[in-house]
Amino acid sequence: MRIIALLLAFLLPAAYACAGQPTGREDFMRIPGAAFKSVLRYPDAKNGVRVAPFDVMTEPVTNAQFLAFVRSHPQWRRDRVARVFAETRYLSHWQAADKLGANALPDQPVTRVSWFAADAYCKSQGARLPTWSEWEVVAAADETRRDARSDPRWRERILAWYARPSGKALARIGQSPANVYGVRDVHGLVWEWTDDFSSLLVSGDNRNQGDADKTKFCGAGALSMDDRENYAVLMRIAMLSSLEGSDTTANLGFRCARSSR
Repeated sequence: MRIIALLLAFLLPAAYACAGQPTGREDFMRIPGAAFKSVLRYPDAKNGVRVAPFDVMTEPVTNAQFLAFVRSHPQWRRDRVARVFAETRYLSHWQAADKLGANALPDQPVTRVSWFAADAYCKSQGARLPTWSEWEVVAAADETRRDARSDPRWRERILAWYARPSGKALARIGQSPANVYGVRDVHGLVWEWTDDFSSLLVSGDNRNQGDADKTKFCGAGALSMDDRENYAVLMRIAMLSSLEGSDTTANLGFRCARSSR
């Protein structure tokens, strides 16, 4: 089903928002390129994944920003979107198809948004969703270090977010300290879509499996982890890999990225 939906996204351009006029101003920060040691085990990158320089939004996309996009791209209203691109819970917490309401404040991160809708929004900004490797580079940083993952206190602080009840209203964006790159809310606010979410637990090594396209989920995915103590990242990988592109949840949002020019 995921493959069919992805194909339709490219075969039905009239229903899919392509790059166009920006719907608002977003702030991006430049992230320098580097060889990065991922928590995932890549057979062809034992010494690290090479991540090229890129720009990323300093904060997740808000309800107000996504509302402006929906109004300028009405095919992404919840009452008009094709179900292959967004399931029935898509933007269901908004008061109306083009109105936010008490359960979706303007400066809260937009949630209940599908991968297809997030991808379309970023393309409307002349951007794209970040890859997993790009997100992981940004997510490894704290306020003073580019890679704080070996610090137990940093890990405990992130895990404390996962322990909080999920029924509480989301905070406004920009309330957490910026990390060393100047990026906020990577942890502690919402989960985030990545461009390649559906391939996170796919092994490309045919020696490990009979079918090179077979996906390994959840517990099996831990076998593809080089850093098995990084539970917060493992939980995020497991969650993302369980989703279809049309799925939405109450705590899943996104931010956009751009390849550096």
